[in-house]
Amino acid sequence: MFSLPQPLDNDSSNSLSTCDSHVPRIPISETREVFTNLLCYIYPIPRPEINSLEEIRELLAPALKYDFVIAVNALKEMLVSPKFLQEHPLRVYGIASSFDLEEEAKIASKYTLRFNLLDTPLCDEMKYISAYSYQKLINLHRSRGKAASELIKAPRSLKCPQCNSYGHSSYGNPKWWQEFANKAKAELLVKPTTEGIFDMDFLKSTCVNGCPKCPMSLLEAGPLLMELKKQIDALPATI
Repeated sequence: MFSLPQPLDNDSSNSLSTCDSHVPRIPISETREVFTNLLCYIYPIPRPEINSLEEIRELLAPALKYDFVIAVNALKEMLVSPKFLQEHPLRVYGIASSFDLEEEAKIASKYTLRFNLLDTPLCDEMKYISAYSYQKLINLHRSRGKAASELIKAPRSLKCPQCNSYGHSSYGNPKWWQEFANKAKAELLVKPTTEGIFDMDFLKSTCVNGCPKCPMSLLEAGPLLMELKKQIDALPATI
């Protein structure tokens, strides 16, 4: 061992750099912070704390790029967590669509039904989706709203003791129902979900311009309204 040729003294200072030169260096576009957080999903160390959709989007891009399956699955699960879906479904849909995450986009599309698409503020996540993805969401809102409004039909058995129980008025609907139908259809066309239109405050408002007996008729129509809600909820709710 000691008889082997040794490098000259003047080369000893460069030995480290010589060894380093043989290690392949791969340039990456991601920042150190992003890549460090990403590697936390692979190495046996605590995972990074993710608190925002911006962080998820930032990490998803390299996770998919480098095919880090464990990180991708964890980030996808986090993307469709209740805290993000309830407050920012459109942003979640934008992120899922921009990365072609079909299942996550479907889940998010259902939660967007609670919002008026044409009256929501702009969000950066929607910049990166295709017109096709956005059109699918618009078509879902439009078709579900139309189908839901068509279900709102009063049965002949729906009566109010004063409004439509005798004479020619018996062929019409109670005043509260007419008000409910008009308001509910208008609401469903912009927010095609049952959230809101079957709430007590909404139902009470339909009796304001009715007759004194309309509140009684409304209470008796409880089973009818619950059946209507069930039918609307059963309509297709995802892209």
